[in-house]
Amino acid sequence: LVFTEEDKYGLYSNLLFKYFLAEGIVCGHDLFVASAKEHPDNILKELPAPLLDDTHGKELSDEAAAKSEDFQDSMKIAWRYQNLPKMEASPTTYTKFGHYYDVSKKMSPELCQSVKWHSFYLHEELSFEPKMKAWNMNSGYARLLQSIQRIISQEGFDGSDAQKKQRNVLRIGIQSLGSVLWGDDVCCSETPEDPHSLTKFLYVLRGLLRKSLSACIITVPAHLIQNKAIMERVTNLSDMVVGLESFIGSERETNPLYKDYHGLVHVHQIPRLNSLICDVSDTKDLAFRLKRKLFTIERLHLPPDLSDTVSRASKQDLAGSAKLLSSGCGAVAIGKKHLDF
Repeated sequence: LVFTEEDKYGLYSNLLFKYFLAEGIVCGHDLFVASAKEHPDNILKELPAPLLDDTHGKELSDEAAAKSEDFQDSMKIAWRYQNLPKMEASPTTYTKFGHYYDVSKKMSPELCQSVKWHSFYLHEELSFEPKMKAWNMNSGYARLLQSIQRIISQEGFDGSDAQKKQRNVLRIGIQSLGSVLWGDDVCCSETPEDPHSLTKFLYVLRGLLRKSLSACIITVPAHLIQNKAIMERVTNLSDMVVGLESFIGSERETNPLYKDYHGLVHVHQIPRLNSLICDVSDTKDLAFRLKRKLFTIERLHLPPDLSDTVSRASKQDLAGSAKLLSSGCGAVAIGKKHLDF
């Protein structure tokens, strides 16, 4: 269960949501798309086109290698730093993992129809039958759980039952869960009238995922949820929690330090299925940028600020700090000297 915190305008989280569904189509997985905002048919029509010729991966590798060589040739540093490990934004050697997609093109209808997919549009579901309330949660969540449970049992994704046909994976995508469109009020006030529907839904959903051959991604407008206790419960009920922070409308949009990026990626929680600890990455500073064709996530590297005014200001600050701490630092240094001897 991948829990994705939407960016402020939902632009990049929606793109990440479509990447997840597009990867399922290319891999031949079954899809289940649920939304209360946009019709699932329109979501599938807007999926990015895959780059099946596999040339972009090699181009990215060559580009990273060329940048590394140019940096080594142009940058002359002190000998004491030459043997330190170098941080790369992306791996210099090309490794095949997943597929690349062209966001400037749409996936062909023939490719979309090559896999079996199911849809859940809340407004259509509520119009067919009167409202119901099961498991002590609102009707929208209850109907969605019933639909997912029916697909898992009828289409052969239940891992506890003997499979009569070839096994496959079900990819579940739920868009903007917890918003007002789902009939939930957690995004309206700090003290919602129904604060437990979202957490109950995630608890039941995770049980369905554990016993089935399925994976799920959920996007939630977390910036609208003001109650921190609800967010902590939601995080504990998810396997992986990722937040997207867009620079649109913020001070970082015009900051020259972030000119190469469009936002930050915050990894709040990493899956630890069937283990006591999880694999921790060597860096937590990640940023994303949307190129003309590709959406990439890289390590965040801020360029050094070598302007003359900043250098002079920093020297003056250091000189002033040294004068203020001269007596105290001297006493500490003398004490340390006697202690060393």
